[in-house]
Amino acid sequence: MHEGPVVVFAGGGTGGHLYPALAIADELLRQRPDVRAFFLGARRGIEARVLPERSLDHQLLPVRGIHRGEWWSNLGVPFALVSSLASTLGIHGRIRPELVVVTGGYAGAPAGLVAAAMGTPLVLQEQNAWPGVTTRLLSRWAAQVHLGFAEALAKLPARARKVSRVSGCPIRTLPENVPDRRDVLLDMGFEPHRKLLLVTGGSQGSLALNELMLEAVRSVAAGERAALDEWQVIWMTGPTHHASIIEELSSCGDPQWVRAVPYIGDMPRVQGATNLALSRAGAMTTSEFLAWGVPAILVPLPTSAENHQALNAHALQEAGAAVYLDQEGLTAEVLWATIAGLAEDPQALATMSERARERSRPDATSDIVGEIVGLL
Repeated sequence: MHEGPVVVFAGGGTGGHLYPALAIADELLRQRPDVRAFFLGARRGIEARVLPERSLDHQLLPVRGIHRGEWWSNLGVPFALVSSLASTLGIHGRIRPELVVVTGGYAGAPAGLVAAAMGTPLVLQEQNAWPGVTTRLLSRWAAQVHLGFAEALAKLPARARKVSRVSGCPIRTLPENVPDRRDVLLDMGFEPHRKLLLVTGGSQGSLALNELMLEAVRSVAAGERAALDEWQVIWMTGPTHHASIIEELSSCGDPQWVRAVPYIGDMPRVQGATNLALSRAGAMTTSEFLAWGVPAILVPLPTSAENHQALNAHALQEAGAAVYLDQEGLTAEVLWATIAGLAEDPQALATMSERARERSRPDATSDIVGEIVGLL
């Protein structure tokens, strides 16, 4: 029987809410090996695959998110929430946690509500510039609220602001010995003297970004737009889009300066060799860009909850670390002109990189855990 303190981690639905919980848990176990970490997540979330893969102690709940614009698909949401609350209450009584950590998303709501009802200390970690519904709801009972963006503070209830601190997003720890950029590029089959543009729409890819990028590549291959002579592109298409992108690139003559891959397993290694990124504006992705000092062109997902990606992108543009492009009305011509404008301006890239590092909080995970340990 485990004799150390039990800490429940709840958050998920998407990787943006799950991976912060995993990062905090890993660091907590490093600082306090006597802790038992127990995860609560949603059956429909990414955690249903990730938690079993990592052999982590967990329970999946029927809790569901709300689908915007499809009211009929939400009829089962209240029943799923009640069932999840009942299950969570039973788990809480069985394992008796000393602390509950919620990292946002609908999957974290039941654990947070039960913690509040049972008087168990509650810690929240909010990644985005606009706090999500779960964070805003639970913050009134929280002992600590850790924010990824300073801009989120004003959006919280007055009581929650008193226990909030801007800690940054808990990302994977940067390596003590950063791999040599030349070696990384050679290992990936790239030319070490060329600069690297990283294109990513997230782990599943982005159809909109893929289509815009493909049209830009076609126009360059056809001689309609100028190529970037000193640059090469690694393009993470997402697994479901990869085959079609490869086929389209083949029809363009397989340009040697662009390589499409379905997924990048060791993203930090690639980010360390990246000179410019084109990406969505999820909090975890942008936090890693900041930590590595990667200038970014951000095209927020227009359907993100409460438009939080647009707010993230706006905050980073204001900080001078990124360029924000709205997807609505965005053309391949404008996108490529933006990429080329930065690619041909080393001083602008250097300034953006410096601003990114100034905004970054690479020690966020250890700092958050240092605060959490005080509650055990």
